[in-house]
Amino acid sequence: MTKAVALGALAALAIGCGSAGGGTATGFRGYVKRGPTMPVCRVGVPCTAPAKGVKLRFSRAGKLAATATTNDRGWYRVVLRAGRYTVSTNAKAEAFGPRTAAAQKGRMIRRDFLIDTGIR
Repeated sequence: MTKAVALGALAALAIGCGSAGGGTATGFRGYVKRGPTMPVCRVGVPCTAPAKGVKLRFSRAGKLAATATTNDRGWYRVVLRAGRYTVSTNAKAEAFGPRTAAAQKGRMIRRDFLIDTGIR
C-alpha cells in the first residue's frame, strides 16, 4: 500500500467517525468561584476563591436533567442534550448566577458561575 492510499484511508476513517455521531459532546464546562471572600477587597489580593465541591443542578421544563460537582479547583463538566436549562446550586449563597444556560448541539460551551457569599 502506498503512503497516499494509506493517508486517504485514514482521512476517510476520520471523516466517517465524525459524521457517525462520534463528534464533540454537547454540554457545559467551566469554573465556579465564590466571593467576596473578605469584607474589604484590596488591589493585588484575590477576593474570590474556587468553589470546591459545589453541586450544580441543570433542569429543563421543571425536571432535573443532570448534576455536576466542582473539583478542588472549582472546575466542572456536564454532558447534556441541546436546549435551554435552568441552573441552581446546593451552595449557601446570597446570590448565584447566571441562572440559565443554553446548550448547543455538538459544543461544550464554557459557562462560568459566581456564588455571592454576601460578605460586605
